[in-house]
Amino acid sequence: MSVSDTQTVPRVVLGVGGGIAAYKACELLRRLTESGHRVRVVPTAEALRFVGEPTWAALSGQPVSTGVWDGVHEVPHVRIGQEADLVFVAPATANILARAAAGLADDLLTNTLLTARCPVVFAPAMHTEMWEHPATQANVATLRERGAVVLDPAVGRLTGADTGRGRLPEPAELFEAARLALRRGAAAPDLAGRRVVVSAGGTREAIDPVRFLGNHSSGKQGYALARTAAARGADVTLVAANVSLPDPAGARVVRVGSAVELAEAMETERVGADVIVMSAAVADFRPVASAASKIKKSGAAPAPIELVENPDILAGLVASRDAEGREQTVVGFAAETDDVIDNGRAKLARKGCDLLVVNQVGGGRAFGTEDNQAVILGSDGTAVDVPTGPKEDLADRVWDLVRQRLV
Repeated sequence: MSVSDTQTVPRVVLGVGGGIAAYKACELLRRLTESGHRVRVVPTAEALRFVGEPTWAALSGQPVSTGVWDGVHEVPHVRIGQEADLVFVAPATANILARAAAGLADDLLTNTLLTARCPVVFAPAMHTEMWEHPATQANVATLRERGAVVLDPAVGRLTGADTGRGRLPEPAELFEAARLALRRGAAAPDLAGRRVVVSAGGTREAIDPVRFLGNHSSGKQGYALARTAAARGADVTLVAANVSLPDPAGARVVRVGSAVELAEAMETERVGADVIVMSAAVADFRPVASAASKIKKSGAAPAPIELVENPDILAGLVASRDAEGREQTVVGFAAETDDVIDNGRAKLARKGCDLLVVNQVGGGRAFGTEDNQAVILGSDGTAVDVPTGPKEDLADRVWDLVRQRLV
């Protein structure tokens, strides 16, 4: 690799803590290197008890050390952090979080954290009791106040038979978190300290135990909103309706099925939220009754399915906010097939939300695709056109406009 090549390749420092989840960092490292990143692994001494130095060196193609005395002539305890475009620590143990918050410099990783002036992301992994301990929570709060992004751990199987919050997210989602952090570059995590609730996917209304009324929403736009919010430092709750995508790193996921279940979950999660984004596609109607067993052909014309309206979740969230006098930004989505802007403006006025993301669907657009385009209408009469691009672009534009409205 030439000198000019190394100047354009993103330089990532992968810090690895001494936890059993260190094995997942091997897959994260592989994803980073195979996607064109230059990665220097800086493990703790304890991390090498779980995954040895030869593995890290072979996968990264870079030297691996834990102490500040290796290669002293190159001043690694200063240089590695100074030259990095991103420092990503996974797993970040309770010990690493404590040492980083205290500003200790007792090994190569903590020295690197002190000298880094690039984005720093911690992906914690530990037992639930350790994560919930007031000392750990205080350390997390300190790191976030200083501008670091500390992802909330996932819920799942831990060491042994234990299950709970504290699991390291899956490598694919850690990679997405790293990629988004690099994408933002030097931009500050401007949603730090904010709690956001995002809905995603599409509701399903049971006709019988086999069939349902639904829509084509994949949940990809909602998940992009959750990922980008976490990358900007937000405390993210994602209410997912019938989505098969992996949980975004740093988001707490609540799963629902029907429109009524979604309404109940959003009503619960909205309490204490600074921002609510209703990107889920909600069925307007549901059968009055669902058959107890599968409806079979009888040779005669099928009986008509009587429908009843589902609750208007977006309007209900706005009404609850207004009744309580909350300072809460509410964003809605409108999928239209024709008269997109006119229908969007009418819906914005009808729902009373602060922003409405209006996009045209059908003909292979929006649903299930990797890209999207939209016009974001504001209650103040503004209209922001977002051209076709990755769904993360639209998500970031939404958060930009939300950020302007937060007090």
